[in-house]
Amino acid sequence: MIRHLVANALTLMIVGLIGLAIVISVGQRSFYAEGPLEEAICFRVAQGASLRAVSAGLAEQGAVTSPQIFRIGAQYTERADRLRFGSYLIPERSSMDEIMDVLTRGGASTCGSEIQYRIGVTRIDTLVRELDPGTQRFETVVQFAADEDPPEDYARFTEDPDITYRITVAEGATSWQIWEGLRLAEFLSGELDEDEIPREGWLAPDSYSVARGADRAALLAEMETRQERILTELWEGRDPELPYATMDEALIMASIVEKETGVADERRQVASVFVNRLRVPMRLQTDPTVIYGITQGRGTLGRGLRRSELDTTTPWNTYRIDGLPPTPIANPGRAAIAAALDPDDTPYLYFVADGTGGHTFSTNLADHNRAVARWREIEAEQRQSD
Repeated sequence: MIRHLVANALTLMIVGLIGLAIVISVGQRSFYAEGPLEEAICFRVAQGASLRAVSAGLAEQGAVTSPQIFRIGAQYTERADRLRFGSYLIPERSSMDEIMDVLTRGGASTCGSEIQYRIGVTRIDTLVRELDPGTQRFETVVQFAADEDPPEDYARFTEDPDITYRITVAEGATSWQIWEGLRLAEFLSGELDEDEIPREGWLAPDSYSVARGADRAALLAEMETRQERILTELWEGRDPELPYATMDEALIMASIVEKETGVADERRQVASVFVNRLRVPMRLQTDPTVIYGITQGRGTLGRGLRRSELDTTTPWNTYRIDGLPPTPIANPGRAAIAAALDPDDTPYLYFVADGTGGHTFSTNLADHNRAVARWREIEAEQRQSD
């Protein structure tokens, strides 16, 4: 009798173990198998959210087939207590394991909304962008200039604790424009004194991810550090025959190149013209330096130069002074610095706009005058068509 009971107990135990093994095997396959999502989604993990709440939310949005298996898998892989709050992109067909990896990896949120504050050469504006999970591209949903009142729906984005902020500084913006832009950014903190505007040219135009309440002065310091790093790196690989005695002179040249052309493929050609002029020597005779002497980088001129302004001597009027001006005239980007330190080898001494956004380059004054005459014709045609 006892032997019979023991045999039955062993049989039941074996069946139970087999059943448990089957359950574990099925659970493992489900945890690592392709998920049910047909389209990518943004999923938000609230601060302090429990694994149970997260698994229920994922099941509700159709990202997992079983919240129980999701929780067991998270515990089995020792990630149950590593959830990071934020909004995250869950790609289509993600397995539970892949979803758990996204939610515990850390770092910045990968989905949701972003406030982008753009400091440009002619304007400052704010954009609110939302990531479309399907295309994985940001779409602009709100946009307004710094001198405009924010639209009513802007407030709902600033109240979102998960929203990210990004400050983008355009190549060619002056230090005063950047300083003023940061001063006007309501989501930053800290006072900026006007007598502490950074040196012209020494702020790196770039994209900066910041947190709400970030310190303005600290951000300016980061921009300076980044620009110094870029210039030092490129200076070390420069052509030793270039007519620059210091990194400051190279930065001055880069700022002129930055303001003279917006065409990436032309930067090294433009740099070659000014380098050739320094070597001749000839005066640089570049309008952007004259404009800087008038505005001191505090905004744009908003009109053409007058003859009297071209004839007035200032430290930056390269029609009246020899060599480089005393300071940069804007903050050049990495590409302009690279062009100044590695210009093309050309015979060009002149260039003028060609009406397409680019320039016509010439080796002698006669050809240059013909190119200028053609540009005047194009300007006249454009005025007539407006």
